[in-house]
Amino acid sequence: MKNEIIAGLDIGSTFVRLVVGQKSSDGSRVQIIGAIETPSSGINKGAVASIEDATSAISACLEKTERLVGLPITEVWTGINGPHIKCDRSRGVVAVSKSNGEITPDDVKRTIEAARALSVPANYEILHVLPVRFSVDNQTDIKDPIGMSGVRLEAEVLIIQGLTSQINNLTKSVYRTGIDIEDLILSPLAAAEAVLTPKQKELGAVLINIGASTTSLAVFEEGEVLHTAVLPLGSEHITSDIAIGLRCPISLAEKIKIDHGTANPDLFAKKDDIDTSELGEEYDELTEPISKKYLAEIIEARVEEIMDKIDLELKKIDRSGLLPAGAFLIGGGAKLAGVTEVAKKKLRLPTSIGANRNAETVIDKVNDISFLTALGLVTWGSQFAGKKMGIEKKWPGAKAINESVNKIKGWFKSLIP
Repeated sequence: MKNEIIAGLDIGSTFVRLVVGQKSSDGSRVQIIGAIETPSSGINKGAVASIEDATSAISACLEKTERLVGLPITEVWTGINGPHIKCDRSRGVVAVSKSNGEITPDDVKRTIEAARALSVPANYEILHVLPVRFSVDNQTDIKDPIGMSGVRLEAEVLIIQGLTSQINNLTKSVYRTGIDIEDLILSPLAAAEAVLTPKQKELGAVLINIGASTTSLAVFEEGEVLHTAVLPLGSEHITSDIAIGLRCPISLAEKIKIDHGTANPDLFAKKDDIDTSELGEEYDELTEPISKKYLAEIIEARVEEIMDKIDLELKKIDRSGLLPAGAFLIGGGAKLAGVTEVAKKKLRLPTSIGANRNAETVIDKVNDISFLTALGLVTWGSQFAGKKMGIEKKWPGAKAINESVNKIKGWFKSLIP
């Protein structure tokens, strides 16, 4: 039974989410059997701020999930996010080894290893090495060169790196709960597995995950990842802007944002005010009526800033306004009314709210856009579990860190009665 269970753990700044899937008897598909979210603690801007608090939050979510599904969870596919994540392009070139010039899987592996040998800062580790395209002699833009003939094989890869200290802190928090990490996956890459169809990835699309304190994105074209980024902006910044603009407590600003927030000021006239009787006793701290138009202008300004920064990331790869399949918004911040319209205007792309396209489920809760990252981790796990794929995707890249984490894991397990 253990091998039939695939669990995806999404550790966010406000919530920890765990989605559990079960493989069918023939292993061809995964049925989602559970989805749980619990309040998060010890996580700030996608990074672990307190290992003890983060461990407690993950343990609470794990315990609740095991009670729900009635099965022990021993391994999880874990998402990693945060502004410390960076991605670089690299190229590797090798001579084809066979005398007849036929390219083998070993040639492809050697090319990717050559591309991987870029200068990584001392405090960073490689999380993913993703082939973008290959070239054989003078022929470019090849997706799968195996079996072709040539003398020179070149690979262009995307190398995603994370700060070693943040990776270690996250893995310690998970290991302290007594479960193993199957793999660490960059969150927007995992979410794309649940949201984007192969056709959309082929045409060109960007997945945007607006979380509480970070906004992450992954750009796809011709079926491959072109670019990823994590921005230190999220829906919490909108709440803070409202609190400053209306001079009210954060808790009241959050309530106003959820109940009355929209990023479209054109819907209201200047005289439209919020019915203060709906706000409860906390409204007593406010001395002036709240204009709906003013509130929408505050929200619109911050959402426009987020979209402008996303457009800057697209400009880095010359894809600004040039992704035919468009932008797909997920995450709690995407629930805010009017965000889609602002994204359309600023990104100059067709924009829609993302939805589960690829996973089978009878649980409505898991189709919520907040759960799509955890769901994508399950989808990723079902596709890549037990596969070597010719390239190393196990985190992190270097053997030294793997050895040190194994020691940490053994030490933590020795503490568990």
